[in-house]
Amino acid sequence: MLIACKYEEIWAPEVNDLILIADNAYSRQRILGMEKSILNRMSWNLTVPTPYVFLVRFAKAAGSDKELEHMVFFFAELALMEYKLVSVCPSLVAASAVYAARCTLKKTPLWTETLKHHTGFSELQLMEPAKVLVALHAAAPMNTLKAVYKKYSCDQLARVALRPPALAAQGLA
Repeated sequence: MLIACKYEEIWAPEVNDLILIADNAYSRQRILGMEKSILNRMSWNLTVPTPYVFLVRFAKAAGSDKELEHMVFFFAELALMEYKLVSVCPSLVAASAVYAARCTLKKTPLWTETLKHHTGFSELQLMEPAKVLVALHAAAPMNTLKAVYKKYSCDQLARVALRPPALAAQGLA
């Protein structure tokens, strides 16, 4: 509880507060000792990178306008629901979201040297995950999980979910 509060809360409770909550079942030394033991066991790694960390940078490298930015985030949120993309590294998911968004919005060129430099991925490396994202976009209206589709169908987010999915001519459909 102490670790979670220190990580998530602006004002974490003091150890004395936790002692009171536990009705004096644990001493200060025992709580702090367990905190240290847990953190050491985790090698102090409390988080892992997510696609979001990369999305902002990659979208900026794409010279994105608001519509492209919304489309990129739409693809990234669709990726969260797809088991095929769980094992894909977060930076590749983010780069694929940018690529799929550029294809969907018919941006030319689809992939630039600037994007290759900032993402570290070539267009060829993005094809398979981007195809999965475009397929998710195409299936989104019929999917039983519609929260992301509905969210990105509103005017505030440029109705990007309602855009037609990327075409076969772009190599993704």
